[in-house]
Parts: sequence; C-alpha cells; structure tokens
Amino acid sequence: MFYEGNIYRPPSEASSLILQVTVGCKHNQCTFCSMYKGKPYRQKNREEIAEIIEEGVALYPLAKRIFLADGDALTLDTELLVDLLKELYARFPRLERVGIYGGPLDILAKSSAELTLLRQYGLQIVYLGIESGSAVVLKQIKKGVTPQEMITAGQRIVASGILLSCTVISGLGGTEYTKEHALETAKVVNAIDPQYFGTLTLILEPEAPLRRQVAAGTFKLLNPWETLEELKLMIQHLDVHNCVYRSNHASNYLTLKAHLPEEKDALLATLTNVLEQNRDELLRPETWRGL
Repeated sequence: MFYEGNIYRPPSEASSLILQVTVGCKHNQCTFCSMYKGKPYRQKNREEIAEIIEEGVALYPLAKRIFLADGDALTLDTELLVDLLKELYARFPRLERVGIYGGPLDILAKSSAELTLLRQYGLQIVYLGIESGSAVVLKQIKKGVTPQEMITAGQRIVASGILLSCTVISGLGGTEYTKEHALETAKVVNAIDPQYFGTLTLILEPEAPLRRQVAAGTFKLLNPWETLEELKLMIQHLDVHNCVYRSNHASNYLTLKAHLPEEKDALLATLTNVLEQNRDELLRPETWRGL
C-alpha cells in the first residue's frame, strides 16, 4: 500500500492491515520522540480514505485486524470515524478488531458518549502512551498533559468499554527523577487500571530533542542496571486488576510477561534474580535494542 513517510504501529498489531487515515502527529512536541518530526500533520479527507479502503480490500480482503494510523487518527471527527468503522466491517467480512493510537489530548477531546459510540461501531482497542506519571517529567518531555489529565483520559477509555493498552518508558526521568518517575507512574497506571500495560526503554534517535540535553549534560541516561532497578520499583507499587503486562519491545533489556496481579511476585522474583547476578550476558544484546 502507499504510505506517506514511515509507519509505526504497536507490537500487537504486527499482523494487522494498516490504513493511514491521518499523517503525522498533531501534538508532535514530545522531546523523546522523533517518529513524526519533519512529517506535517494532516487528516485525510473522505475521498482519500475511500481510496485507501479500496486498496486495502483489493490487497487484503480477508484481513482480521485493522490498525488506523498515524499517531493521531483519533483526532478525526467522530462522525467520520463512525462512518469509517461501518465501512470497514462491511467491506472486510472477516474483520474482528479495529485499533488506533489515542494520545491523551485526543481522548480528552472526545466526550464519553462519543467514545461509547465508537466502541458500539467496532473500535475495540486504543493504545495510550502514558510515558510517565510524574508531573515534572511530563512537563519536561512536553507531553502536554498533567498526570490527572492522563488519568482522566485513560479512565474515559476504560469506562467506554474499549480495551485500553498503556505504555510507559523506563528511564524517561533520567537519573535525577528515576525514583519519582517509577512511583508516580505506578500511581497513574493504578488509577487507570488498563487491561493491557507495557514498558519500553528510553532510546533516543538522532532527531529526538532530548538527545541534545544528553549531549549538553543536562539529562543523564540510566544504565541498564539502573533501568531495571527503576522498573522493579515501579512494579512493586503496581496495584492493577486483570491486566496483561508485557516488556517485549526491542528496546527492553529483559523480555518479561505476566498477568497481574497474580503473577506479580514471580515477576519481581525474576527481576531480583537478574539484578543480584548483575551479569551483562543476562540482558538482551544491544543490537536488539537498535543502538
């Protein structure tokens, strides 16, 4: 299919048909992110979206999952999204799920009634990047919301009946705010109580604004062992219900998975064991991390 620029999707959407109904990211201010830098944000119109659907049907008529890209597809008007969902389920006979990225500002711009309507027409999962629960860190990375606004956004998705998959970024507070980042992030995740939760590890591409702070010495990155200590502290303070946890992104030092809360102790035992051994060979090779 024809795509404008690089396309990004969550790991769990690896086998999905990706339809690019918006381009770029409307917020596009986060200092750790370079995915959409230099890619002007725009919404595709109905005619363009109709062409995209036609191409998708021609290439992948039996698609079971569809992911709507780019980073801000939820910014589309609710009426247009509803019409899009109707068309997708009508044109793809085996379609089981439609997913979308949902930034906190995008979610807050939708009413509870609008989100419920989207769920009724088949929007089944939203991916929300919490990144951090620390007010200081959120401000420093220019996420554009407070911890309470992040909580409100996440809770609004959960209340609508749409599945919510949240991610946070280990190391995003640097060495200065590592403890605050871990503890406050756990608080936000607990308040949202998502069905799916994942951790990534901070990796800075050359275009990421935060990289300049690292070069200037005003932001100090965590080393692998400090990152795992931070992750352990966060998990110790998690109090979620019926949540699938994953740390399986290429950025992560360890591949971890658990169903919380019942496997929390086993998850912490694994982290403790690795930290106590303190052997580099226990970590995923740096080449896996894209460095």
